[in-house]
Amino acid sequence: MSGEGYRAVVGVIGGSGVYDIEGLEERRWQAVESPFGKPSDEMLFGRLNGTEVVFLPRHGRGHPLSPSDINYRANIDALKRSGVTDIISVSAVGSLKEELSPGTFVMVDQFIDRTFARRKSFFGTGCVAHVSMAEPVCAVISACLAETAEEQGIAHQRGGTYLVMEGLQFSSKAESALYRTWGCDVIGMTNMPEAKLAREAEMGYATVAMVTDYDCWHPDHGHVSVEKVVAVIRANAEHARSLVAGAVPRIAAKAAEGPRECHRALDFAIITAPHARDPEVVAKLDAVAGRVLGTSE
Repeated sequence: MSGEGYRAVVGVIGGSGVYDIEGLEERRWQAVESPFGKPSDEMLFGRLNGTEVVFLPRHGRGHPLSPSDINYRANIDALKRSGVTDIISVSAVGSLKEELSPGTFVMVDQFIDRTFARRKSFFGTGCVAHVSMAEPVCAVISACLAETAEEQGIAHQRGGTYLVMEGLQFSSKAESALYRTWGCDVIGMTNMPEAKLAREAEMGYATVAMVTDYDCWHPDHGHVSVEKVVAVIRANAEHARSLVAGAVPRIAAKAAEGPRECHRALDFAIITAPHARDPEVVAKLDAVAGRVLGTSE
């Protein structure tokens, strides 16, 4: 695929402790409406080193939304409507491995989804689609993040499995021990169904998982507490902002190579025949799937 005329618009979803992004020029907060409901907050539009950036605080400014109360569909749809092509997801997580100490950033490449109380797809009755999640993370964006972390001297790991739990409570010791036997690296509450929805919306997606604690499995580090987590989150936030600022130009440069596989995830995904599609459902999908449904402007 040719890269002629293709450009990146980078979306940044800020997790716990990251409610704004510094260094943006021409910045403005603006509400974006979605047929899937209300996004977490207004979105911050601006330019970073010449690249268009759209920032969304996942929990809303001031953190009024819990992980289970976030309208993930509205968030992803609103980012898509804003022209976003690629997403950097910043998330606070617990570590399930000794070597991943608090303060380490993990560029996750796999997920295990243990959530159960969230709407996980834009598709369903009236327009059915099955999107592959075999490789849920865009390797190009993830590499840009890892290269920037290396350059900035941020402790990090390339690759890892993120187990997404429902919450709101943290894990029990038995759960934490179980997830360790599964080979998981980190645990958190927010990246599912976010990653699934980004893939359905044909956007590149990569996660920066910021380790805040050792969950509750570690015998020498006590039980996880909100106080301990918040202290590390504050320390991580400065590194996260610096990492994003450094990675955005790298991601933008990759746009010259043209759209990637994640930008065409719906090529063969929709299985409902055109005559059987519900017009109301199709209308809601104008941003997410308009390219393949023929409804995009």
